[in-house]
Amino acid sequence: MERAGKNRSSGKKRPVKTNGPIEWSNQMVKSAEKMATHPNKRTQTVSKIDAFSKIEALINQGVAIPDPESVHIGDDVDTRRISGDNVRICPGARIYGNSTFIGQGAKIGTEGPATIQDCQLGTGVELKSGFFNGSVFLKNVVMGYGSHVREGCLLEEGASSAHTVGLKQTILFPFVTLGSLINFCDCLMSGGTSRKNHSEVGSSYIHFNYTPNQDKATPSLIGDVPHGVMLNRAPIFLGGQGGLAGPCRIAFGSVIAAGAIQRKDVLKPNRLIIDGKGKGGQIAHRPGLYSGIRRTVKNNLIYIANLIALKQWYEHVRFRFISDDFCEPLFFSALQILDLAISERINRLRGLSEKMPESMGIHKKRGGANASSDMLRQQEEFHRKWPEVEHFLMNAQTWKEADEVRDRFLEHVDSLIDECGKDYITVIQRLPENVSASGTNWLNGAIQRMENEASRMIPTLGLTQMA
Repeated sequence: MERAGKNRSSGKKRPVKTNGPIEWSNQMVKSAEKMATHPNKRTQTVSKIDAFSKIEALINQGVAIPDPESVHIGDDVDTRRISGDNVRICPGARIYGNSTFIGQGAKIGTEGPATIQDCQLGTGVELKSGFFNGSVFLKNVVMGYGSHVREGCLLEEGASSAHTVGLKQTILFPFVTLGSLINFCDCLMSGGTSRKNHSEVGSSYIHFNYTPNQDKATPSLIGDVPHGVMLNRAPIFLGGQGGLAGPCRIAFGSVIAAGAIQRKDVLKPNRLIIDGKGKGGQIAHRPGLYSGIRRTVKNNLIYIANLIALKQWYEHVRFRFISDDFCEPLFFSALQILDLAISERINRLRGLSEKMPESMGIHKKRGGANASSDMLRQQEEFHRKWPEVEHFLMNAQTWKEADEVRDRFLEHVDSLIDECGKDYITVIQRLPENVSASGTNWLNGAIQRMENEASRMIPTLGLTQMA
């Protein structure tokens, strides 16, 4: 057993990493005894002792905890879900939640205090400091100092950020890299082939996800799922000191220059977008009034369809890679994140539909007989048909029909797994080009079926006429 170190502030001994039972400092013992004699603090005493017991259990498992007194492990944490293989929990860490899972080689709080609540960390994940809640981090994800990751995020292999990045309902495909001082909620980003050839979001970037009409039907699709999962597409670059006003779609290979605020879709690949100086001025604004909703509804439906396609990818492809680096807790938690993401987007689109009666009333009041009949018909039909659309989207998540294109693609994946093992990146990137194309066709086909059905339900929006 290693000897106890000294607490610099008090000169008293404190516990350090040990291979045997944890040593309690005099301060810890006296504090527990004092609390035990006070009737109102007995519950706190039990909780504190339980926390110390969990820390002792983790140290005995092999977890490195250099300063146990500064770490708090919640009563609901199952220590069996924390690997003892090269895991390091640094001073100031707080870990909570019965679904929390920490895989081998993970490091928590290496640059400052870190709080984890119901997160799942894969092999080699490093959360340097900040707050992390209800999200999944796959192999070798790195989040920098001061991160703020709220529920519903899925960061795949090798995704990373520098300091002070805020995420919520965000999905990053492998290798996607975020700079510093970024707010990037409600979007999915793919593109790139490696850590040296990755999609990038420059520092001081914002994804604008809240409208003046107080709705959040604003998800942006940067890249897409059918091509992005193949890990063979050109990266996307969003220049720093800029922003993206959701909902937008951005094609692979796009480069948006630094300082640009992008408000329109970029559907042609490999384009350089330079922000022109817009004409200033003032126009009348009426809260609650929507003009054209067609693009907003279209982009939301495409985003939802891509999420459903990604869920199918996980169910049919990703589960084949369950291993030490991608174990069942990570797989099932990722599926839960996708379910949450789909539900969130459906709820936000429902909220938009519920605002249509007010908007129609304003149009009629302001325009009278001159009010746009097409605009009114679109808003009325979207509002009236939404329950049918929502029912369809919910059922689309569980489609189990036979798909020969998918099955042939999966045969190739299985063959490469037999040859190369269960390293996800290696297998997917070794698929022949024609096989990758067939996998993209499978996922694109599922998305197209959903788009066509939604278009049939809301014909006045002319969704199929839009790229």
